[in-house]
Amino acid sequence: MGIQKLPKLLEDYKIDGILISSVPNIIYLTGYSGFSYLEREAFLLVTQKQKFLITDGRYKEAVSKIPGFKLIEISFKNPLDKIFENLSKKIKRLAMEEYDLSVNEYRKLKKYFLLKSLEELKNLRIIKNKDEILKIEKAARIGDLAFNFILKKIKAGVSEKKIAYELEIFIKRKGADIAFPPIVAFGRNSAIPHHKTNNEKLRTNNIVLLDFGVKLENYCSDMTRTVFFGKANDKFKKMYQTVLTAQKLTIEQLNNLTMNGKWKIRKWNIKAFDIDKIARNYIIKQGFPTIPHSLGHGIGIEVHEGPRLSPKSKDILKPSMVFSIEPGIYIPGYGGVRIEDLVVLEKNGLRLLTHSPKNLIEI
Repeated sequence: MGIQKLPKLLEDYKIDGILISSVPNIIYLTGYSGFSYLEREAFLLVTQKQKFLITDGRYKEAVSKIPGFKLIEISFKNPLDKIFENLSKKIKRLAMEEYDLSVNEYRKLKKYFLLKSLEELKNLRIIKNKDEILKIEKAARIGDLAFNFILKKIKAGVSEKKIAYELEIFIKRKGADIAFPPIVAFGRNSAIPHHKTNNEKLRTNNIVLLDFGVKLENYCSDMTRTVFFGKANDKFKKMYQTVLTAQKLTIEQLNNLTMNGKWKIRKWNIKAFDIDKIARNYIIKQGFPTIPHSLGHGIGIEVHEGPRLSPKSKDILKPSMVFSIEPGIYIPGYGGVRIEDLVVLEKNGLRLLTHSPKNLIEI
C-alpha cells in the first residue's frame, strides 16, 4: 500500500487532512476493491494521526478487516453532511482530488473546509513497487496466452463480437477478468482507434485489430496486435512495417538513455513528450498521418494512468514506471494498424512485459 506517501504531503503543504474519493486510489491505499466505480460509496480521509474510511453499513464487515483504518459509518442518523461538519472541528485545511469530485460534492466540502487541490494525488500511483510490477506482469502473461488462443478462432464469417466473447471467456477461465471490453475491429473498422466492437463478420483479405487487457489481483495489462486474414497486400505491409519500426526505434532510444548508468548521468530527465516524438516523427516521415492518440499511457490499477507519452505531456519518465508504447496508423475507409506493448523502465534498461509475437501474421 502507498499510504506512507500521504504524511509527507500533509507536511509539505501544511494541510490538516487529505480526502481520497477515487476508487482506484482507495484500492491503492487500502487494498480493498469492493467499492463501485459508478457510484460514490466511500471516502478515505488521512490526517497525521488517524486514517478514516467513510462508508455505509453495507461495507461495515468488509472494511473492518482493513488494518489501521477507523470506520466512520454513514447512516440516516449520521449523514455525510453531519460527518463532514464533525470532522471540520479538528480539520480546517483539506486537500482533495479535484478531478474526481462532482460539483455538488465540492460545494458540500467547501461549506466546512478550506480546500486545496493537489496534483500529486493524480499521480499517486505513477511509480510502481516490485509487487505491483509483478502483478501487472502476471496479467500480461495471461494476455499473451489469450492472443495465442484467439488466433485459432479467427475464421471467415466469425463476428467481431464473437472474437471479443472468446477472449473474455478465455481470460476468465484463467482466473482473471478483462481490464476493459476488448476492441475487435475488422477491415475498415480498424481505422477507428477506439472502435466499438459490433456484429461485423470477417471476410477474406481483411485486417484484424485486437486490443484487450487482463485484470488480475486489481492490476491491469493492455496489448494490441494487428494481423491479416488472407494474403497481405503491399499497402498493408508498408503500414505494418512502419508501425513496427516506429515502436522499435522508441524502445531502442529508451534503452540507449537508460542502460550502463546513462540515465543517472542525465539525472533522470527523460521527457515523455520527447519519447512520443520518436515514433510520431518517423510515421509522418514515411508519408502517413500523425498518430491521433498518445504514444503511450501508464497502467496499473487503471488501464489509463500516469505517465502520459503525448505531445503535451509534462511527465518525466523515472525508474519503475510501467507504460504502453503503442504507435498506430489509421486510414479512413481502408483500415489501421496498432502494435501495443507494456514496458517497465528499470535502472539498467527497458524491460518488456508483453511477449506476443510482432512479426506480420497472415492467417
